[in-house]
Amino acid sequence: MAKITFITSDNEKVTLEGASGSVMQLAVNNGVSGIDGDCGGVCSCATCHVFVAEKDLEKVGDASEIETDMLELADEANEFSRLCCQIEISEAIDGIELTVAK
Repeated sequence: MAKITFITSDNEKVTLEGASGSVMQLAVNNGVSGIDGDCGGVCSCATCHVFVAEKDLEKVGDASEIETDMLELADEANEFSRLCCQIEISEAIDGIELTVAK
């Protein structure tokens, strides 16, 4: 089980718990504002773009080449950017904080 906190563009903090699946699916299932997941989690859009808190970068690991290529198309992408469809829920990411991209 992992707790994940999303910070929306309205500065609302939403903390959710999940046991498996992708962080994007958890967000979509719980109506987190700004996470759309239009491609269904196959890394072919950037509608689940988030910024990982610096303290949590090691927990989520590096983006794959495919994810990095997709992030190059996203507005405001930076070194903290990830597509949350590519972050799997596990105990290893417990406590992470993600800011939803605008």
